[in-house]
Amino acid sequence: MPSRRVLVVEDSEPFRLYICSTLRKIPEFQIVGEVEDGLEAVEKAQELQPDLIILDIGLPSLNGIDAARRIRKLSPRSKILILSNESSADLVREAFAVGALGYVVKTQAGSELLAAVGAVLQGNRFVGGGLSGHHFTSAHSGGSFLV
Repeated sequence: MPSRRVLVVEDSEPFRLYICSTLRKIPEFQIVGEVEDGLEAVEKAQELQPDLIILDIGLPSLNGIDAARRIRKLSPRSKILILSNESSADLVREAFAVGALGYVVKTQAGSELLAAVGAVLQGNRFVGGGLSGHHFTSAHSGGSFLV
């Protein structure tokens, strides 16, 4: 199976290391870049054209929502998974509106990261369980659909 090229965008070094070490356990994933800043994320996405971008929202220089908006234009084939501390329904809707396919709250990453990555790479929407109780159009959530 061909490797899936992943760009990890996270300003917290310990959390970035956690994401990368989790993905490196799966031979299919190749980490092609690690950045900690929104503007650098846009530049690297354009340069590397990764299959998947795991993107935090609270980033220096350019937040993840604005970075995702720019990335969609510069690297349209890259799929975006938001991994954030933020859990507001409005922010999740905005993330999907700018082109993200998945959204996981960081506190749930240990149990949901790989499932979210798999769903997003298949072109499916994924909404983590940390956002239960909210309804997002056609979003996949832990095996059920919320409408």
